Amino acid sequence: MNKINQLFQEQKLIGRKLLSLYFCAGCPKLDMTGEVIRTMQDKGIDMVEVGMPFSDPLADGRVIQTAGAAALRNGMTADILFSQLKAIKDEISIPLVWMGYLNIVMHRGYEKFFQDCSDAGISGVIIPDLPFDDYLKDVKPIADRYDIRIIMMITPETSEERIRFIDNHTDGFIYMVSSASTTGAQQSFNETKLEYFNRINAMNLRNPRMIGFGISNRQTLEAAQSNAAGAIIGSKFVTLLSNSGNAETALNKLFEDLKK
Repeated sequence: MNKINQLFQEQKLIGRKLLSLYFCAGCPKLDMTGEVIRTMQDKGIDMVEVGMPFSDPLADGRVIQTAGAAALRNGMTADILFSQLKAIKDEISIPLVWMGYLNIVMHRGYEKFFQDCSDAGISGVIIPDLPFDDYLKDVKPIADRYDIRIIMMITPETSEERIRFIDNHTDGFIYMVSSASTTGAQQSFNETKLEYFNRINAMNLRNPRMIGFGISNRQTLEAAQSNAAGAIIGSKFVTLLSNSGNAETALNKLFEDLKK
């Protein structure tokens, strides 16, 4: 079974809320990928989003843009990242989700990209700028062949019709973006965002949901986890990792901050 599906099956049975972290591969150091993922697994993180840096990101805020630029300066490439992931594949039991932009995938070619994902132990892929029609026609058949889940995003502006269409044509989880803005830590979720969470809850979707963008403290974490299967933290952890240069130190500080 795909590790993402397995994770959410177990979560549903146990009822424990999940925590997924994002980091940008190649930042702050080119050779840290394995260390970061192993440390996350050892510290109890449920799922890891491995960010492939890109020169022209659309959904990323200042923190992740800065990390991506640093990773590119450090020499990170798709070939290097896949090689790093293959090297630790047998040590990692939690799901890995590759997150990056369509140009990188198209440049590699769909077939080679998903073959490389499979060889590297990747269970899912998030491509924020992938058009849904292209997903259905060109991407999904190949991804399905390699047993890799394509994770789609929804925002407060996504129509109910489109959300249900996404829910009916994907399998894994839905990435529920907390706001129609770029990534970045927030201190709290306002009433508008909480109403959005409630509205999606009332839809009784088939797929589990993970809420991301803006989670940085106990208030935002609890709000996300109480309205979905779990939460995704990106910018907050990227900042801590960039500042410390050490995955364990960054994780310990993250756990400390999430209690405040």
